Amino acid sequence: MARVRLRTRFRYWFDGTMDRGTPALIIWLALASVLLIALASTLVVLFTDTDSEDNGGWLGVAWMSLLRTLDPGTMGGDTGGPVFLGLMLAVTIGGIFIVSALIGVLTTGLNQKIHELRKGRTQLIEHGHTIVLGWSDQVFTVIAELVEANQSERRSCVVVLADRDKVAMEDAIRARVPDTGSTRVICRSGSPLVRSDLDLVSPDSAKSIMVLPPVGQDRDVDVIKVLLLLHSRTWRGARPPVVAAVHDSENLAAARLAAGEGALVIDAEDIAVRLIAQAHRQTGLSGVFNELLSFVGNEFYLREEPALVGTTYGEALHAFETGTPAGLRRSGGEVLVNPAMDTVIDPGDQLLVIAEDDLLIRRFATRPIIVEAAITSVPAHPPALDRTLLIGENSRTTKLVTLLDSFVQPGSTLDIAASRRPEAALDQPVANLTVGYKHCEPTRRSSLEALDLGGYQHIVVLSDDTVAPGPADDRTLVTLLHLRDIEDTLGDPYSIVTEMNDDANREVAQVTKADDFIVSTKVISLLLTQLTENRDLYDVFTDLFNPEGSEIYLKPASDYVVLGAEANFATVVEAARREGETAIGYRLARRSEEPPRYGICLNPSKTARLVLGPHDAVVVLAEGEAGCADVAPRLTSCGRTARPVPRPGRRP
Repeated sequence: MARVRLRTRFRYWFDGTMDRGTPALIIWLALASVLLIALASTLVVLFTDTDSEDNGGWLGVAWMSLLRTLDPGTMGGDTGGPVFLGLMLAVTIGGIFIVSALIGVLTTGLNQKIHELRKGRTQLIEHGHTIVLGWSDQVFTVIAELVEANQSERRSCVVVLADRDKVAMEDAIRARVPDTGSTRVICRSGSPLVRSDLDLVSPDSAKSIMVLPPVGQDRDVDVIKVLLLLHSRTWRGARPPVVAAVHDSENLAAARLAAGEGALVIDAEDIAVRLIAQAHRQTGLSGVFNELLSFVGNEFYLREEPALVGTTYGEALHAFETGTPAGLRRSGGEVLVNPAMDTVIDPGDQLLVIAEDDLLIRRFATRPIIVEAAITSVPAHPPALDRTLLIGENSRTTKLVTLLDSFVQPGSTLDIAASRRPEAALDQPVANLTVGYKHCEPTRRSSLEALDLGGYQHIVVLSDDTVAPGPADDRTLVTLLHLRDIEDTLGDPYSIVTEMNDDANREVAQVTKADDFIVSTKVISLLLTQLTENRDLYDVFTDLFNPEGSEIYLKPASDYVVLGAEANFATVVEAARREGETAIGYRLARRSEEPPRYGICLNPSKTARLVLGPHDAVVVLAEGEAGCADVAPRLTSCGRTARPVPRPGRRP
């Protein structure tokens, strides 16, 4: 009974050592080799006096046995008695089994290690890296922008943590962002909702953390939980800046509470609605936002200019040869976009400058030439009633109706054409709009023709959020093609602004000649990336998008310069300055269909020859009319009664 118990204990102990993996197996094989060599050497010494002495005694025979164990071919030239040769043969055969087992163990262990590495579960050891939590199509835009932003750095790192296969993520990123320059992109497989998985990406040593909303109905719930985990985490040192976005405005307060002080949470739905509301009256506005929010082209920079201390903001508008001032940031942190022209620049103030790179900002040695003869005064534009058609409906329709009502003239009309009646939007209390409903199948030509499209000034095509983003964009493209053909027949009476989900479809949709495309997911990605790289820009964007401050407008070029007259952009800046506005660029109608800028030119040369035509526009920062309903301090923009820029063939 004791022998059985001892045998059982030994077997239990042996099984326990085998469970320890590859190292334990290698140790057992090494022990087996030592026992085989020791046994064979001892038997040779005991039973073969001559052969033992000829081969150096026990140690010599042990060395020979070791060589035969490791390399079975070594025994080919052995000489000696039958007992010696037999023992050497036994050692060789034992070596074959041991070496074969060792190769198998090493191969299995190596495969297991490679498999573990493919899982992306190893601890990250980085410092100053940017962490992206979550996975969606936005991740490709974010990585591309971070790569562009870090071009001037010798070594930068972006880490993606998502509940997906590591290799699949890396392959997808490599296919969509093939050139990452000096930026290393590292993927880790794990759920951002699990605290232990968050530790894999070393959040304590990160430069910043971005929380991307995942795909699915509970995406805001997941974002809020991630923010809670980050807020409740015990940090070693200061917590890095955290930026996130929620898609449902009703979840904004909860997300900000979960994130805690210092984190930035933006309302993606609110931004999308406001961009649509503004763009449908201002052709090309989305292109301006895309460039200002992207690291490709021109973006915002904050910089001190001691030489300009004591001068006014209006004087600073003509101070830069490369770079366009857009506002001030006071030493106390207050941000003023397009402040009063007589605002004095104090010590410690920073100028908000639009430029391709902060290293390229250069001041004029002398004041640029202003062509006074080309400057014209802004004519009075009497308010006009709007007739807008909303084709399609989604979860943002109700908010869009409320926003449009807040800045149109009383008596304006908004009709919603959709396959189902939007009860919530139609029941929304309005003060200035008359809201109606028309049944329509947006992808059917006959259904669109029945809407009497020639009676509308603006048409907005909304994306169907009841289907996947890809099929929704496909339906939108069909609708746009029908609208274009009908528009050509009617003589181009209306503008078309459409909402899309994938920026890749924008160039495809250019054949429809729609006036503007709103890709809200891209705008949100760009905005999150800007805030991730430079937290100080939060106040800039808040002021820029605040309905009570100055906003971006595309106004007719005829409001500033004589059409067809030869001038320069410094002349346009001066004309806008006299109206209390800041000119930051222009849009050429003849290039409005040419990607990637679609006619938008921001921060142009101040001295180069410039001739603007009747359908061109000037991009300005200007005060709008009051009347925006939502003045909450969100990071959003708000519509105004801005004059639409006429397009070629537009009926007055």
